[in-house]
Amino acid sequence: MEFMKELKKHPITFLLVGINVVVFLVNGILQDALRSYGVLTVYHVLLEKEYWRIVTACFLHGNFMHLFNNMVTLLFLGMFLEERVGKQPVLWAYLCAGIGGNIVSLIYKLGNGIKAGSLGASGAIFGLDGLLLAKVLLGDRGVRQIPLPRVLFMVFLSVYSGFSSPGIDNAAHIGGLLFGFLVGVGNHFWLVYRQRRH
Repeated sequence: MEFMKELKKHPITFLLVGINVVVFLVNGILQDALRSYGVLTVYHVLLEKEYWRIVTACFLHGNFMHLFNNMVTLLFLGMFLEERVGKQPVLWAYLCAGIGGNIVSLIYKLGNGIKAGSLGASGAIFGLDGLLLAKVLLGDRGVRQIPLPRVLFMVFLSVYSGFSSPGIDNAAHIGGLLFGFLVGVGNHFWLVYRQRRH
């Protein structure tokens, strides 16, 4: 019963977590076939024109711990935001940050001659950090009680963690953070505009 209540309150978060978990399980059953056709690389996207990889890479993970760490963060941050800023901003921030972060990653890889592929939901999850930061900065009603320094420190820790660990696609993280922030700003001014019309 408690699970069903949480599911009704936070459908977007549970949907996103569910998609990531199902993709991970199916990829395992298919012996890494999804990863082969979904990982983000400059060669496959720009030369082979496999543009779907910009999206699919957001839902693929290298191993169980990679998935677990991302899903725990997504679950807690997503539920928190969905309750306070709404379902649509969380969905749009995740998708726009995931895709936007991967585009930034491609540009960075291309500019620095990086051939290695990347995958994972962390760029999209950074978008939720960006969404929260925008909402707190702009003083949205649902998050007014959250101190800005605490959010800035959380974002700093997330970014620092990426730069201090090897093999992390930090371009996707920074890009995701930026796109999530822009979604938050856009959503804020859309709500202001809608309120003024009424």
